[in-house]
Amino acid sequence: MKRIESPKNERVKQWKKLLTKKERDKTGLFLIEGFHLVEEAIKSGVHIEEIIIAEHATIPASWNVAHIPMTIVTDDVIKAISDTETPQGIAAVCKQLHWNIDDIQTALFIDAVQDPGNVGTIIRTADAAGIDAVVVGEGSADIYNAKVMRATQGSLFHFPVIKGDIGQWIARFQNKHIPIYGTSLQNGADYRSVSPSSSFALIVGNEGSGVSDKWLQQTTTNLYVPIYGKAESLNVAVATGILLYHLQKK
Repeated sequence: MKRIESPKNERVKQWKKLLTKKERDKTGLFLIEGFHLVEEAIKSGVHIEEIIIAEHATIPASWNVAHIPMTIVTDDVIKAISDTETPQGIAAVCKQLHWNIDDIQTALFIDAVQDPGNVGTIIRTADAAGIDAVVVGEGSADIYNAKVMRATQGSLFHFPVIKGDIGQWIARFQNKHIPIYGTSLQNGADYRSVSPSSSFALIVGNEGSGVSDKWLQQTTTNLYVPIYGKAESLNVAVATGILLYHLQKK
């Protein structure tokens, strides 16, 4: 088992670089931290290149980690690679995920949602609602961003979440004659006017400007969630949860 004591170590510098999208894209790796995320990665069969554990921390006996390389580090090293105020003392370097997504009946398309917390919460909500896949379009927060990862609570490991071209995915669903619902307060229908279905796609959009007009023009129907109080709008993750649980036929 290796040991690293200095934050200036070259391997520590490399781990730290994984907090940037540029390095994640270049290497095909990403960094997770915290006991819950590491445990979810192990249970889900994610390819873990290495576990990084602080000298004061203990790997739970129930974890199957015999095959995973492990490096013991000091608290200073953990702090150097952490994106949180109070690191838990454990992190892992993982390979980015690749999924077989040929047979998808329900999908969520995320259009230019920029807040990492919103993107992560939307992914977690789609997982809870039993959606087959999430496609994260251009302009959205990177799915391997540390804040996105924390907000997913490990849901990123449970089902296909991919970076993709929303236009191409709209065409795929149109070719299958599967309804595609946009979200729009203008020229939309109350979401309760649509019946639940075992096949559909839902597009949710940017916190400020909503779903792009070019996508709204290609949908089957555009929906909205009524606001009865004085709030200007619903948080995009909250609206997504309401819509998915209504649309999903289980």
